[in-house]
Amino acid sequence: MLQYPGFDPIAFELGPLKVRWYGITYLVGFAAGWALARYRAKQPGSTWKAADIDDLVFYIMLGVMLGGRIGYVLIYGLGYWADDPWYPLKVTDGGMSFHGGLIGTLLAMSFYAWRRGRRVADVFDFASPMAGIGLFAGRIGNFINGELWGKPTDVPWAFVVNGEARHPSQLYEGFLEGLVLFAVMWWFTSSARPRLAPSGLFLVLYGVSRFTLEFWRVPDEQIGYLAGGWFTMGQALSLPMVLIGIGLLTIAYRRRAPSGNFATVL
Repeated sequence: MLQYPGFDPIAFELGPLKVRWYGITYLVGFAAGWALARYRAKQPGSTWKAADIDDLVFYIMLGVMLGGRIGYVLIYGLGYWADDPWYPLKVTDGGMSFHGGLIGTLLAMSFYAWRRGRRVADVFDFASPMAGIGLFAGRIGNFINGELWGKPTDVPWAFVVNGEARHPSQLYEGFLEGLVLFAVMWWFTSSARPRLAPSGLFLVLYGVSRFTLEFWRVPDEQIGYLAGGWFTMGQALSLPMVLIGIGLLTIAYRRRAPSGNFATVL
């Protein structure tokens, strides 16, 4: 088994400013997504330009940060908010919800699409592979912060935390929901697919991955299990994603509407 080193969540200090590893991982995720999106925009047949990517990433950053924090407070942190009225603003203490971030991102991208005269579905489809990199970076941030540990176990790769060996569920999620999701989506979107197909596939892959990995993860202590001693809030929020994703894939391959992200038609 491995001993968790107990990282200092603060990477460095600049006078009164404390720069945390968690914030750095978010910046790395956004930067990687920006670079990959710009690379994709340069490919032959792409209808996207570099300036489009710069603006899109700005909107996505706002959606992720605001949606992720608001979602966490409303879903998981109402008890903390009741005790501390300033709790929603204490982002340096951790606490970001993927599902809240997803909703915030969808709203931000929808606004971007409206401003730029693009179809909302095309913007969703274009951005879908980039999310995996951001998810991976965020889970590395969770690991450095020593949060979201999995259940006690005796597997050889367990980490000993406070004298107890636990599944490194953050790393499981970073690999499956992050790197694997990115690899599949990057391949899938490398050529023209029917409109909404990439978005549908993303929702299915993430939803199934998150639902599965919840079996090794300890639920948030303020909520616990919702039913049966195993069903968690993360699973409850993931099921609709899978169903919506299946619905979008069905619609996409029945209609076979050409993607507006490619100059050529299917």
